[in-house]
Amino acid sequence: MSRPAVNDLIAFLAVARAQSFTKAAGKLGVSQSALSHTIRGLEERLGLRLLTRTTRSVSPTEAGERLLVSIGPRLDEIESELAALSAFREKPAGTIRINAGEHAADFVLWPVLEKLLPNYPDVNVEIIVDYGLTDIVAERYDAGVRLGEQVAKDMIAVRIGPDMRMAVVGTPAYFAHRPKPLMPQDLTDHNCINLRLPTYGGVYAWEFEKDGRELKVRVDGQLVFNNIALRLSAVSAGMGLAFLPEDLVEAPLAEGRLVRVLEDWCPPFPGYHLYYPSRRHTSPAFALVIDALRYRG
Repeated sequence: MSRPAVNDLIAFLAVARAQSFTKAAGKLGVSQSALSHTIRGLEERLGLRLLTRTTRSVSPTEAGERLLVSIGPRLDEIESELAALSAFREKPAGTIRINAGEHAADFVLWPVLEKLLPNYPDVNVEIIVDYGLTDIVAERYDAGVRLGEQVAKDMIAVRIGPDMRMAVVGTPAYFAHRPKPLMPQDLTDHNCINLRLPTYGGVYAWEFEKDGRELKVRVDGQLVFNNIALRLSAVSAGMGLAFLPEDLVEAPLAEGRLVRVLEDWCPPFPGYHLYYPSRRHTSPAFALVIDALRYRG
């Protein structure tokens, strides 16, 4: 039996972790057919089937699962050690992959990176916007961004933003024909613009708190989106009420284009944190990005 090449094992790991040839091919920058050919060749050399393929899914066989568990962490360690060699360069260099939600990417990450990166042309940053609670270790991200209360205890967390608040808003024209809600439960009588999140099993329930009392209200309406920009456009057009980060609607509120309700039910909560595994080697490029993003307010 000929020994598998490292690139073949990397290809197998990508498919097994993504459970998709299409997604894995995209991450590796190769065609799906080339990736499928590589996996078939690996299986032939080993004399074992490593992946079970159906028209809808791809999953490791028992042999494939054993290979995934045994070599995955080792190849990750090798990659981490190679990345750490950039410490011997005079200037920070390398690619930093960050997983973040849309709001964090737009309003926390981008304003900092826009100023930082022109001064460090050898540092590359890849930001993947994702509303799911992605496993950054399994998906091989260098770091992720979550709200402080969502960061796992075994991760190193660096605060990169201030405390946040949510706001329920609508246009003056919308409220001209509808009473303003006085309690969160009143929202069930309104046309609300919903958000669909994969981690909440569907449509997100609006979360409120007052005097230690927490409430989650499932609202209904004509519109459901999975991003911020369309929800802001819809509420600005008078299509209903939206539940949005406060900083996103400060300007339209100040200008009278939007009206806020239920403000006393929207207390502050811990803001965004950059997090990463404690065992990760901190390369100069990664340390540079962390220091630039660190919240000093």
